[in-house]
Amino acid sequence: MIPPPPPPWPGADGVPVACREKLRMLAENHAELAQAMQDAFEDAVLMGVDEQAMREILAGMVAGLESPKRGGK
Repeated sequence: MIPPPPPPWPGADGVPVACREKLRMLAENHAELAQAMQDAFEDAVLMGVDEQAMREILAGMVAGLESPKRGGK
């Protein structure tokens, strides 16, 4: 089971995000990404990929995300 979004989304300044529109967008993004990751995981496992290997592949994708604050792509 994929965990729900964090109760307070931590802000970069240490203060939780409070804007309702931002919270709505974050919740939508979380739900969409959780579903896409679950679908990709299930597809891979059903096609014979080792579960632990797929978890590591997905974690590696997260670890490789580029920050838009560092100039990005």
